[in-house]
Amino acid sequence: MQRVACAVARLAGWRFELPALPDRCVITGAHHTSGMDFFVGMLALLASGVEIHWAAKDTLFFWPAGAILRSLGGLPVNRRVRTNWVARMVETFQASHTFRLAILPEGTRRYTDHWKTGFYHIARLANVPIVFAFADYERRVVGWGPSLMPTGDIEADFEVIRDFYTGIHPRFPECAGEVTVRTVGQG
Repeated sequence: MQRVACAVARLAGWRFELPALPDRCVITGAHHTSGMDFFVGMLALLASGVEIHWAAKDTLFFWPAGAILRSLGGLPVNRRVRTNWVARMVETFQASHTFRLAILPEGTRRYTDHWKTGFYHIARLANVPIVFAFADYERRVVGWGPSLMPTGDIEADFEVIRDFYTGIHPRFPECAGEVTVRTVGQG
């Protein structure tokens, strides 16, 4: 699969930046503005040669696609009801020597004025770094870059995250969500 992913990416004009990942980390992918992001992201996951789980809305896991998505590391998330998903992921990290979890914190391909913060809380509570993943459509590069160990000061940590993603060019820039947390009184 690794060779196939590399060949497909080359044919499509994409290249990878895939430095070694920690054995345990939360990978945050941004910006999610197009369905194409899934495909270039999946190419990077497959090309990396390491096991990476990724979260997606549960409605994508219908039969027979659900079995395929799960085999590729997909974990369905029901966003309509509270399921203690953050706590369950923290428990998974605590019970695992190796666990990498990729999350798209915008939670939608449409513009949003804030990011969902579950990825941040999982990383902080599990005491694992957040690795910044991206698909830069201008440079045709997909991969991951630096990481951040959450300090608990979410505003300061989001400033670091925002600084990294400022130079990344999504497929549809007008749909890129604001790299910020929800403020009090916001929907």
